[in-house]
Amino acid sequence: MIQLTAHSLKKLLIALAVYLTSLFAANTLGLKIMPFIFGSHLSVAVFSFPVVFLMTDVIGEVYGKRTAKFFVLAGFISTALFIAYSFLSLAMPWSADGEWARQGYNQIFGVSARIAIASLVAFLIAEYQDVLSFFFFREKLGIKLFWLRSLLSNLWSQLLDTTIFMVIAFAGVYSTHTLVSIIITWWLYKMAMGALYTPLSYLGIHFLRDKNEQATSTT
Repeated sequence: MIQLTAHSLKKLLIALAVYLTSLFAANTLGLKIMPFIFGSHLSVAVFSFPVVFLMTDVIGEVYGKRTAKFFVLAGFISTALFIAYSFLSLAMPWSADGEWARQGYNQIFGVSARIAIASLVAFLIAEYQDVLSFFFFREKLGIKLFWLRSLLSNLWSQLLDTTIFMVIAFAGVYSTHTLVSIIITWWLYKMAMGALYTPLSYLGIHFLRDKNEQATSTT
């Protein structure tokens, strides 16, 4: 087991806060799309969602597989709870004094059950796959470079996340050709942002590591 000092525990809680905030930002702010190259469109979630996958790599590198899996579980529970609160809030009647916000509120938070399920399933499967892949490249293939293991694990897990979400949420809504095009485009966007954020991963590792304690990570 990892033996944490009080100082290290505080830093781990800060990392969890960054992880969950990035996840919530992607799920709520991601409704906004912006123009991108070649007439395409890009969700602003591309700025926050890659941080979610990079954080599990950073946590796994410093604290081990078990702690990384705990982060994924925390993210899943938090997202499920947030969605439940959203549905409950939408179901409650509106006061006359709050009617001015009704249309915008319902439009932003009125996520369909299908999209909510797609988000939860894609997140849980892809994030656990990211953790497993990250440690597979280190333990089975002997890849020592963190940035390479992170890139390779994200390459697969981001594709898995995008594909699962798009298929569950939009199969039958868009044609197969359009759906494949959206999946590939979004996957490439997220991978590009993840690569740009890689230097921040090293800052995160440096921040979390405590040179004054001896810790052995469990798998």
